[in-house]
Amino acid sequence: MRKTSLIATTAALTVAAAAALTSALAQGSSQPVIGLITKTETNPFFVKMKEGAQKEATRLGAKLMTAAGKQDGDNAGQVTAIENMVAAGAKTILITPSDSKAIVPAIAKARAAGVMVIALDSPTEPASAVDALFATNNYKAGLLIGQWAKKAMGNKKPVIATLDLFPGHPVGIQRHNGFLEGFGIKGVTSKTADIFNTGVACAQDSFGDQAKGQTAMENCLQKNPDINIVYTINEPAAAGAYQALKAAGKEKDVLIVSVDGGCAGVRNVEAGVIGATSQQYPLKMAAMGVTAGVNYAKTGKKVSGYTDTGVTLITNKAQAGVSSKDGKFGLANCWGQ
Repeated sequence: MRKTSLIATTAALTVAAAAALTSALAQGSSQPVIGLITKTETNPFFVKMKEGAQKEATRLGAKLMTAAGKQDGDNAGQVTAIENMVAAGAKTILITPSDSKAIVPAIAKARAAGVMVIALDSPTEPASAVDALFATNNYKAGLLIGQWAKKAMGNKKPVIATLDLFPGHPVGIQRHNGFLEGFGIKGVTSKTADIFNTGVACAQDSFGDQAKGQTAMENCLQKNPDINIVYTINEPAAAGAYQALKAAGKEKDVLIVSVDGGCAGVRNVEAGVIGATSQQYPLKMAAMGVTAGVNYAKTGKKVSGYTDTGVTLITNKAQAGVSSKDGKFGLANCWGQ
């Protein structure tokens, strides 16, 4: 009797364990898999984007796969990442395209396989190559710092340097041209398709990198030592520009404006290194993307179109007629926290 009872008990336990294992496997197989591909792993903007995506994925019970190019402009690395994520079962891929045109065929293959693709921060060309875009209005970001800089310069004759991203990237074009329109340069609008350099004394590419930004600023100072205002594509490039200006003994004579509103960048606003910056919110972009991906996995419903994730001018020297918030607000909201 005892032996029969023991066998029955063991069998019951085995069935229960098998049931538990089956349930666990089923739960695991139903876990949404979402991919995030950024331009680089080192730029603070994309580091925070990754953190935001991971936090939201954990909250919603999704698995997050991440990858990045080796540097800004590494399209081949992003193509490989897309292929690997599709093979691994990702149902949604979030991407900040390094090359807005060259990445399109890889995105098309992923979408044909049933993957929803959402661009974050940077649009593709054409915009319809992805299901949706969650991003800052980059033209407005440039416009705001241009308007502020125009007021801050007063009656001084502007000698402008622009430290841009790299040729052809839509984010670089939009921010650059927005800055110039905001500054009052004639002939440029949001419809201008290419970099517009009327009124610019020196234009250099920085690739959004601090070291390259410093070199670009050094080159501009050699070309025109009278430069008194510098637009930079982002805050790492602004930090590099400041180092070059400081080495030349010109840091107090030149106004720097930028885009990002990251924590380090806002601290540089507080310190007077950057006059004003347009704050954007990568944590919000990433969280929205993950939420959309989980919803797609559960319901099959895709998101579409463009969602503006917001931009705020941050400066401690407010100018009349230009809407802004101070550094205290900027630090409380840096990266969208």
